[in-house]
Amino acid sequence: LGETMKVKIKKLHEDAVIPSYSKAGDAGMDLYSVRMDRDRKGNHVHYIGIAVEIPEGYVGLLYPRSSISKTSCFLRNSVGVIDSGYRGEIIVKFHCNTNLYSYSVGDRVAQLIIMPYPQIEFEEAQELSDTDRGDGGFGSTGS
Repeated sequence: LGETMKVKIKKLHEDAVIPSYSKAGDAGMDLYSVRMDRDRKGNHVHYIGIAVEIPEGYVGLLYPRSSISKTSCFLRNSVGVIDSGYRGEIIVKFHCNTNLYSYSVGDRVAQLIIMPYPQIEFEEAQELSDTDRGDGGFGSTGS
């Protein structure tokens, strides 16, 4: 495995759980709900009760856990982005099509992956290099 990176974390709620990996080799660290509200559109808003200090040059990505397939819920913004300058509470918002089952306070509701990213500077060009795929879009590589 690669080297360990230290990231500062602050508990904002007495029941907050420091994110951790469930198994060795996991990419995402589990995030636990400490409080749940509903917004005016009926979305389930889970408060994680922590704030993190993501280093400059890194980004925190919030993904749903695979257990979301057992619910009627989906993460409202597909993948959450936590920029290195954000110091507020991590919040995860779900839309649930029914109330048959959704996440509860105390549940692992999402996962956090912290990754480096490059700084991009676009260079306008009149032509792009050729590839086998070319401009084939949705579904162009098979079913």
